Amino acid sequence: MTRHYAFTAIVGQDALVTALKIAAIDPAIGGVLAFGDRGTGKSTALRGLAAVLPPLIAYDCDYRCDPQRPASLCAQCRAVLETGEAPDVKQVPVPVVDLPLGASEDRIVGGLDLEHALLSGERRFEPGLLAKANRGFLYVDEINLLEDHLVDLLLDVAASGENVVEREGLSVRHPARFVMIGSGNPEEGELRPQLLDRFGLSVTVTTPKDVQTRIAIVKARDRYERDPDAFLADAEPAEAKLRADLEDARERLNSIEVSDRILEQAAQLCIELGTDGLRAELTLVRAARSLAALKGDATVTFAHLAELAPFALAHRLRRGPLEEAGSEVRIERALKTLDAA
Repeated sequence: MTRHYAFTAIVGQDALVTALKIAAIDPAIGGVLAFGDRGTGKSTALRGLAAVLPPLIAYDCDYRCDPQRPASLCAQCRAVLETGEAPDVKQVPVPVVDLPLGASEDRIVGGLDLEHALLSGERRFEPGLLAKANRGFLYVDEINLLEDHLVDLLLDVAASGENVVEREGLSVRHPARFVMIGSGNPEEGELRPQLLDRFGLSVTVTTPKDVQTRIAIVKARDRYERDPDAFLADAEPAEAKLRADLEDARERLNSIEVSDRILEQAAQLCIELGTDGLRAELTLVRAARSLAALKGDATVTFAHLAELAPFALAHRLRRGPLEEAGSEVRIERALKTLDAA
């Protein structure tokens, strides 16, 4: 069994940890973009979170179809159900799939199984990375270096929850619901604004500057590498509590109330900051609802909006040629003005 660093033991990356929790509670938010320094624990945090999440209840097929979503089953599961029987059900861990920078479109979406075609003369679909990521996480490192048409493809599938392949005589449609996590170094190139806007949340991941935090990180990692079993055993109570909190937040999510006042404040904030379209406030309200559910609150408050506004809005702001302040400073100013009104 693969062991992963304990999510609750991560030190010095509070913004990334919070954003990943929010995305896990409500996958419809649209994933997380983490831009910043290398070696700051981005992939470690993601794999740790996936290990904390409860296992999936899935049909025994190539796509881990969700028995609770009969409308989105693959053709294999539908065919079994049409016979009057039910596909076998199993428990599987939440998948984390890495998308290599040089991956071809066929490897991503799937294509013709050439070996099977040559041996048997029959056409058969070979599932791609999107199938493996269904109901889990798709991690795209150096996403700013990925070809634009592949990023567009990924975002379209992530938004629809379905992968459709029409090529080489194949016509395949299968569920592909995943949370996309993108990371990269802005010094190596930036994403187009249209692609930035499609990510739900964005965080800047930097190397901690204070000595005590760096010492704590090094000591924790060293202890994990010397005796991972003992390290994970000590972390298990905190991991179990987080697992229960996330499950409870998912169950309570739809019961969290969002007042007209909160909707008005979210809209005013986005107008003040000049965000394009309505995706900004939709994401902000969704994220605030998830945060309220995680904290055990019954309603969304302005404090929830304020806490997540930098995550939901910073990457959607245009910067004028004479604008000196960064996105987070502009958001902080707008929040103070809105709170004082």
